[in-house]
Amino acid sequence: MSIGLPDAGSRVADLAGFSHRYADRDGARLHYVMGGSGPTVALLHGFPYTWELWRELMPRLASAGYRVIAPDLRGLGHSSKTEDGYDCLNVAEDVRAIARGCGDGPIHLLGADIGAMVAYAYASRHPGELRSFTFSESLIPGFGLEEQMNPATGGYWHFGFHAQVEVASMLTAGKEEAYLMPWYAMMSASPGAAERARRAFLPHYAAPGGMRAAFKHYETLVADGAANRASFTDKLQVPTLVLGGERGIPQAQTFACVERVAERVERDLVPGAGHTYASDDPEWTAARLIRFFRQADGRNGS
Repeated sequence: MSIGLPDAGSRVADLAGFSHRYADRDGARLHYVMGGSGPTVALLHGFPYTWELWRELMPRLASAGYRVIAPDLRGLGHSSKTEDGYDCLNVAEDVRAIARGCGDGPIHLLGADIGAMVAYAYASRHPGELRSFTFSESLIPGFGLEEQMNPATGGYWHFGFHAQVEVASMLTAGKEEAYLMPWYAMMSASPGAAERARRAFLPHYAAPGGMRAAFKHYETLVADGAANRASFTDKLQVPTLVLGGERGIPQAQTFACVERVAERVERDLVPGAGHTYASDDPEWTAARLIRFFRQADGRNGS
């Protein structure tokens, strides 16, 4: 399946004020979408999504006075599919290179799913570069993920399968739609979400090398955990929010992970939303995030 690359600087269809951008780092051409002005908010998607996971949220944050950047993680969406470099810390450095290119100081950083693991790698190594940290719908390698990815004790089976990159790629080749469409239906609480995903997300994963690049993000997670533990010296002091969908993954296990690594933690659930809370209820999500960002910035308002 062929997917045309958008031109750098071209406007994003049906998203006024946003444009496609690219950054080059470590052998990868990284695609991101940017719009708005003010303090930067970086939004990191997970599997099996692209930057478009945040489409409905982005203009709401921009209207509230933020510059919003939404990258395609390395190998996913319109970002190039490199052979290596998929460990969380390196992908975090991809995002950091994009954010630093904006040149306006500390950022608000939000990650979901795999994107949350990348966001933690960023936050834990560069806490002084953050205004706030939002961790959602995920677990932290080295601080709780390993216990929850063990199917022998009731953990999530897909981590082990995806980590076997060559086997998983072989078994899903030509069957991407059959494999992914149930994920899209399960992860959202919005009617029609699966059909939207068929148009917006599935083509990227069904394209040559799409699933293999996605699985490469899972291949490194055990090593990512070891690296996180080795680098840990003290809890994050940056304002931290654990956010999730009311119908997403159990928030108690996510919160337990984050409490181990961050000092100033609050949490909330998007009512009625699933794993894809930002597209299930972008209005509620935007209002909650804006309130959190303004508190972190020492400003009033909601």
